[in-house]
Formats: sequence, structure tokens, C-alpha cells
Amino acid sequence: MTQHPSLPGRLAGVGVADSEHSWPVTRSETVYDTPYIALRTDVIVDPSGAEHTRAVVSPHGAVAVVALDEDDRVLLVEQYRHAVQRRLIELPAGTLDVEGESPINAAKRELAEEADIVAEAWTPLLQLTMTPGHSTERIEVFLATGLSAVADADRTTREAEEADMAQWWMPLGEAVDAVLSGRITDSKTVAALLAVQVSRSR
Repeated sequence: MTQHPSLPGRLAGVGVADSEHSWPVTRSETVYDTPYIALRTDVIVDPSGAEHTRAVVSPHGAVAVVALDEDDRVLLVEQYRHAVQRRLIELPAGTLDVEGESPINAAKRELAEEADIVAEAWTPLLQLTMTPGHSTERIEVFLATGLSAVADADRTTREAEEADMAQWWMPLGEAVDAVLSGRITDSKTVAALLAVQVSRSR
């Protein structure tokens, strides 16, 4: 690889990507464990031989959906998130908490549960590593088109935070503007909306 001509670092080629490489773990202790999320502390060894303690949060994997209607409006949900004590504007999303369920089927389930919507066409869009400094969580994002409503009799009764959820349809361009102005800050939503926008300009 070639060094940058005037700054520290090397020039990246088209093959630069995340790689499978781990530092040895000498000790690991589970601090908290539930069916939804777990917390452990690991002692890792860096290439020089020094040890470091790291906390690792391990939720289930998750999925999110960019659902676009025939007029290029994107479906967004408004949901209370207690950790940040705010209502956030997000894509429909949820965890892989059904045993044996594939990500695509989880995405279909979440779209129906959170928005009473089904889609004819599903396309993988992004794979996201959410907060790698302390969490194992990965989210797979799908693009859904050819939308229609779930029949009234088949709709899910939403509970807890989801019972207070609101659904909004926003033109994609306005949603991207909301990201860039800081009105939409949820990371998976930011990444997915910008990815859709960029893919159209390539």
C-alpha cells in the first residue's frame, strides 16, 4: 500500500474492508444476563502483550426497514426511547428475538407489527455495526417497496413504547434534509436514508 503523499496514513484501495481479526481474551465474566441483552467484561491482550479490560453489551441482532411508497415517501416511526429520554424519529426496526427466524422474515414481521404494512419487494440495503466500542449489535437494513396495508383483523396489538408509537410518511428528500439538519439522529435511520439517497446518484 502507498503512503499518503503529505499526511500520516496509507492510501486506501477498493479492497479495504472490515476484517476478521481478534485479540486474545484471557478472562471473561458475565455481569448481567437476560433473554434480551447481556453484559460481560473481557480482559484482552493487545499485540504488545498489554492487558485491557473492556465491557461488552450483547443484544440480539436486529433489522430495520426503509419502506418507500409509490410517491417516494419513506415510512418513519416516532417512538419513546428511555435510554435517551426522548421521542426519536426512526425506521421501523426490531430485534431478532424469534428463534430460527431469518433477518428478512424478521424485517417483514417488524414492518407489519409497527406500521400495519406489508411489502411485495424486499432488497438488502446495508449491514451496520452499531456501537463497536462496547456492543456486538449488528443491524441488517432492507428496502421495501410495493406496499399495502395489513387487513384490520390481522393487525398486531402494540404494547409498551410501541403502543405510543406514531407513524409518519415523509418525502425521501425531506427525510434526508432532516438527517443533515440534526432533526433525525437515530444512527440506523441516518445511515439507511443517506445510503438510499447516495445509491440514486451513482
